[in-house]
Amino acid sequence: MDNKLLLIILDGVPWRNFRRLFGNLEGWVDSGEARVWKHRAVLPSISASCYASIHTGVVPTEHGCTGNGNVFRLGHKDVFSQVRQGGGVTGAVAHSFWSSFFNRHPYDPVRDVEYDEADSATINHGRFHSMTGYGLVNQMTPSDVDLFGTLTNLCLRFGLNYGMLHTCTLDCMGHRFFHDCQEMDHACFVMDEMLAPFIIKWRDMGYEIIVTADHGQDERGHHGGRSPLQQETALYYFGDATGPAEDVVIDQLQLAPTILSRLGAPIADTMKAKSFLS
Repeated sequence: MDNKLLLIILDGVPWRNFRRLFGNLEGWVDSGEARVWKHRAVLPSISASCYASIHTGVVPTEHGCTGNGNVFRLGHKDVFSQVRQGGGVTGAVAHSFWSSFFNRHPYDPVRDVEYDEADSATINHGRFHSMTGYGLVNQMTPSDVDLFGTLTNLCLRFGLNYGMLHTCTLDCMGHRFFHDCQEMDHACFVMDEMLAPFIIKWRDMGYEIIVTADHGQDERGHHGGRSPLQQETALYYFGDATGPAEDVVIDQLQLAPTILSRLGAPIADTMKAKSFLS
């Protein structure tokens, strides 16, 4: 496998915050170096359910994860397993739910916090954090620049064909402060500023990049239901593929087959949605 792609998931960012507050991402859209579409999450629009759907390409009623309290090793084929089947190398820097879903469950903070497993059928290089003790007073989230640096380290050391990064910082900030406030404006500004230099590095390294969120958040910092603020986020694409018209809404189930098609990996029969890039 020669193609390379990185999926960057900034947890819990509604469409309006991406489009108002991420000046670097929007600047690349203006310059034509990136394209942006609206991206609609599955229902329930809760984090774990969305994580599972993004990588399996099936709805929660099919994969079985109905929320954050129902995490287990998924049975469906997923992006990691399909990239491995196609001969690619995979890596993930993310919340421990991703390790449980796609590698081993239950998550062990000693065994699974950091591993390099060349023969793994799913994730070859994993760097995970559990956020144990998370609450409104203490977010328990790592610095995002450290997460971006860790993914870049994996790309350089192991030649990842597919790398996935997930950060909960903005989701946690939204639950704590809601979205129409100085604290949230600043948090989005900081995220955009920290992410931008790494996008330049990753593009120079030959990666296509997708930046998106798993879901949005509403006026009270809530998500899980159907409202546009809860379900709708933005999806930015950096690469040479052709995409749909700018007013097309990307269904979350399209992410898995799109990523696999860009990498040249086999698309599982259970992934029924169509790729939005060609």
